[in-house]
Amino acid sequence: MRSTGIRRTAVALGVGALVLTACGSDGDDAAGGKTRITVNCMPPKSAKADRQFFEEDIAAFEKQNPDIDVVPHDAFPCQDPKTFDAKLAGGQMEDVFYTYFTDARHVVDIGQAADLTPYVKELKSYETIQQQLRDIYTVDGKVYGIPRTGYSMGLIYHRELFEKAGLDPDRPPTTWAEVRDAAKKIAALGDGTVGYADYSAQNQGGWHFTAELYSQGGDVVSADGEKATIDTPEGHAVLRTLHDMRWKDGSMGSKQLLVINDVQQMMGAGKLGMYLAAPDNIPILVKEKGAAYQDIAIAPMPGGEATLIGGDGYMFSKKASPEQIRAGLKWLDHMFLTPGDGFLGDYARARKNDAPVGLPEPRLFTGPADARDQQVKKANANVPVGNYQSFLDGNRALEMKIEPPHAQQLYSVLDGVVSAVLTKEDADIDRLLKEASGKIDGILARG
Repeated sequence: MRSTGIRRTAVALGVGALVLTACGSDGDDAAGGKTRITVNCMPPKSAKADRQFFEEDIAAFEKQNPDIDVVPHDAFPCQDPKTFDAKLAGGQMEDVFYTYFTDARHVVDIGQAADLTPYVKELKSYETIQQQLRDIYTVDGKVYGIPRTGYSMGLIYHRELFEKAGLDPDRPPTTWAEVRDAAKKIAALGDGTVGYADYSAQNQGGWHFTAELYSQGGDVVSADGEKATIDTPEGHAVLRTLHDMRWKDGSMGSKQLLVINDVQQMMGAGKLGMYLAAPDNIPILVKEKGAAYQDIAIAPMPGGEATLIGGDGYMFSKKASPEQIRAGLKWLDHMFLTPGDGFLGDYARARKNDAPVGLPEPRLFTGPADARDQQVKKANANVPVGNYQSFLDGNRALEMKIEPPHAQQLYSVLDGVVSAVLTKEDADIDRLLKEASGKIDGILARG
């Protein structure tokens, strides 16, 4: 989904978490004989540590590359869905601009992305990046963007509540039947404790339905992107599980139409056993919601089939000159794509500034680059990495699946399905899925 609040929170390297997402644009490509590039997603002034790190890293880059002038633009968030398309259409985007994985094809389709294929060989780190992430920004054999971070969904759970309920916190649920059983035992603790919580408003219910459908081997749309594929045994299984946990087991609590902040508050207060999220939720639970690192763990998606992945990267304006593209690629290498260094990879600096190091983010690199990144991260870890081992181990067996096309529109439709199941005991699952399929087919037909 779109970033948090919906789904793309990235862990900041300083105070708490920085929600990464758009900005504005300058234009001229030369200043005093230098190549000038505008870039976005600079942390806002309110994120003091991150802002300082970003400025330090740009200053170091310009010192190493005196022929390049980097002009950063800040905004909160880095990409605002309300203005992103308008900026693209108006030619107001920065020379090097932030995008979600789900934006890549759209930016290319409307002709606003520079073709990086002739230049990408100059990006030192490119061949070290995971192929499946590179593929996201490759359209018809041409490279249009560079991935920067990624996430995958998993099952966040509260170790202390597991222990109180007689469950083994080192053996989290691996199937939805086990999730249901664990949720019942946790809810039986009483005192307002909820076993499992899920989102069902602001498009977040549709996003989680998609993740749960993926986990059972299903999909939201057909491989050709033309038809809905939710009215299937897998789609019915997702809704039936939610319905039965809510109405038969009473393990989801009576309050519904929840969004991410509601669920995080419950987990932080020690009143929730489990919910689906990415690892970047963990520092939010600790720094903002009152949880302790030792109590929060994450396991792979139950079901054993697949997990929803997302992330972000940078694309280049179609108006960028060859010199600006080359300068921008050098900047990306320096800022984000040097293992164990740079804005996101300087783990020693992060630890020194009390930022969490050792969270199980999906690995960006492969081979020696990955080994170097993991070595530096391990040396500076300041969180209980053992709490995340099952997530890391389990993810290796899962298919990694990106969000569906027209994700936000589809999630809006699916929100109504999930909210109906969680608020109406007599919800007609067959009818809900049939009607939602028709609406999704209409969205896909309109392109």
